[in-house]
Amino acid sequence: MNENLLAGDFDLSTLVDVRHQVEQRAQASGVADLALYRFVVAVNEILTNAVRHGGGSGTLRLWRDDGRLHCRISDRGAGLNPYRPVRRPPERDTSGRGLWLARQNVDRFSIDARPSGTTVTLSVPTQ
Repeated sequence: MNENLLAGDFDLSTLVDVRHQVEQRAQASGVADLALYRFVVAVNEILTNAVRHGGGSGTLRLWRDDGRLHCRISDRGAGLNPYRPVRRPPERDTSGRGLWLARQNVDRFSIDARPSGTTVTLSVPTQ
């Protein structure tokens, strides 16, 4: 059963509110403790990337299906290279860790990048 939990647009002015809504719904879906923290960090990194690099706004969809919580974030930026490996940046770099950090904090992570925008889907098991 596919259960929609949250859907809508976001931009810089709504970023914090959307993150809190994701956290509340993830917790209500059975994601707890360290897994909850890590999922929210991952979602926040992708939301922030969409605002910074993806045209200033985006859309989010959060749903639960088959014992998993999924979050899909899309933007309308120029896109990125989906074949470029998501690697940890060198320690001396002061930015560029968003995708890497998000990937480290969920067990399923996918990128669909096109010239018209990028969609990142994150997924974790629920309890």
